[in-house]
Amino acid sequence: MTFPFRGFWLASVLIGLFGCTKPSPPKPAPAPAPVAVAVSEKKTVPIQVRTIGTVKPVATVAIRPRVGGQITEVFFKEGEYVTKDQKLLIIDPRPYEVAVKSAEAALAKSVEVQTGAERELKRLEKVGVASGVELDTARTAAATAKATVAVDTVALESAKLQLGFTTIIAPLDGRVGELLVNRGNLVDANGANPLVVINQVSPIHVAFSLPEPQLPAVAAARREAHLKVEAYLRNGEPPIEGTLAFIDNAVNLGSGTVMLKAEFPNKDRKLWPGQFVDVVLTVRDRPDSVVVPTAAVQTGQKGTYLFVLTPEKSVELRPVAVAFEHGDEAVIASGLSVGETVVTEGQLRLVAGSKVDVKAGSKLPAEKTE
Repeated sequence: MTFPFRGFWLASVLIGLFGCTKPSPPKPAPAPAPVAVAVSEKKTVPIQVRTIGTVKPVATVAIRPRVGGQITEVFFKEGEYVTKDQKLLIIDPRPYEVAVKSAEAALAKSVEVQTGAERELKRLEKVGVASGVELDTARTAAATAKATVAVDTVALESAKLQLGFTTIIAPLDGRVGELLVNRGNLVDANGANPLVVINQVSPIHVAFSLPEPQLPAVAAARREAHLKVEAYLRNGEPPIEGTLAFIDNAVNLGSGTVMLKAEFPNKDRKLWPGQFVDVVLTVRDRPDSVVVPTAAVQTGQKGTYLFVLTPEKSVELRPVAVAFEHGDEAVIASGLSVGETVVTEGQLRLVAGSKVDVKAGSKLPAEKTE
């Protein structure tokens, strides 16, 4: 019979406890978030296209022997830079020197035969007693001798030309590659395998591709002026400057891109064939552009936006359209005016309407004076 009493007692205690609880005090307002800011500016910025390119030689020559024989001399080291008409290799010239001497002797003999035939023809014509048959025979002999001299003259020139081919010279300035046939080896005339390959590296080309939609703007700008192209090596060095030299005459159907080439003087020979470089093509300048630091631009589910500082030291979330980026600056196409203050650091703690505390050293707009 004691259960109802115990229940009544427990309920009374609980009512007393909850009835004595005081309401919790209101939470203090959050402290302003520390942020760094910058002021949007008006600038003239270049419109640039960035891509990846491949360094290619302007010309590549595979050196092949034009006469056969044994390689007796090599006058270059693999990988070195050679100049046009520099001597590279010697093929044993002795068989060709013998051929020249043989051709000279044959020509001398033919000249003597021609001289005798012409002398005999003049004698018969001067005497005037020779028959018509004798004159015809003499004239034929003189003409035949003259033709033989012409044939032997050509043979001598050919022999000298073959002798000249035993000395192989560089057809252009460039860098030689690996020597594929060493001294002492026998080579065939016009063999399938080259002796060495020379790449012209000064000037040099960088080939790169652009999407088809960018082609009209690039082609139009090129008709008006030479377009600057910069190649960035992946070692932190300053860019190497060149000019756009070639736009292909067709779009690649598979990739939807068009191939272009830029030419670089490459006097210091920093660009090597086959090397990958970052390419920046400057199409034209864009005046009166609104720019902010790239760090100010944020990306959300609805696109890009900025936090703009208000006079009340709070922030406004402002959707913007970014035209392109140039270095560490973003060019704003719409959504922001010149002179507005944007947050560049501390955005993770912000929402629309958040109070902020601008860090010391941040760039603020100049105060207006009356």
